Amino acid sequence: MAVKPPPDRLYGRLRSHPLRPRQQRLLDLTLPRLRFSVPDDPGSGFGIVPGALWLEVGFGGGEHALAQNRAHPEIGLIACEVFENGLCSLLGRLVPEGGEDTAPLPPGLRLWDDDARTLLRALPDACLDRLFLLFPDPWPKARHAKRRFVHPATVPLLARVLRPGAEWRVASDDPTYQAWVAEVMTAPAARALFDAPAPAPVRPEGWPPTRYEAKALAAGRQPLYWSFTRRD
Repeated sequence: MAVKPPPDRLYGRLRSHPLRPRQQRLLDLTLPRLRFSVPDDPGSGFGIVPGALWLEVGFGGGEHALAQNRAHPEIGLIACEVFENGLCSLLGRLVPEGGEDTAPLPPGLRLWDDDARTLLRALPDACLDRLFLLFPDPWPKARHAKRRFVHPATVPLLARVLRPGAEWRVASDDPTYQAWVAEVMTAPAARALFDAPAPAPVRPEGWPPTRYEAKALAAGRQPLYWSFTRRD
């Protein structure tokens, strides 16, 4: 498929409105306490010795990341988001007002507040056991296809950091993005790296809901849920 290579930056603006004082404190005091730095051994970047390493790209309001962390406290989860309001939404659920710099934080959760591709390039080979991409910005106009995270140029990068047998979960309610995912992941280059079964029309068991899914269903849009598996 012919598509332009991804730009240096996929995302647009970093905030939707000026931050309130509480939100600024969360970014100034709480975020540094959870920010992930890339060591030679990514598992050493947590407050636990994780049984596996998971990564969520674009966590939005943080509902899914928090649900996974609470359901799987033994897992090391790196949650990526550049949008400041989304970061504040997750951080605000973790600490009470006044405890931004003192309240305990989940040892199995770390945040990455830069482009997820920068992190992916820095991670060692075959270090991730699961990857989540849930309701990403669809960039629906054809001229913006190069900005979509699912991209022919990104698939080999993901394949490099995922262990054989690792799962890559993708969900979208946008028909253009749904068709795009199907096209990218059924191309010969992607099929050589991932098993790509047909998507499920209903959220599978073990997939926590998100606010974006709720909005899609309320608006009458049909989400699709893919589970790709890294080939050996």
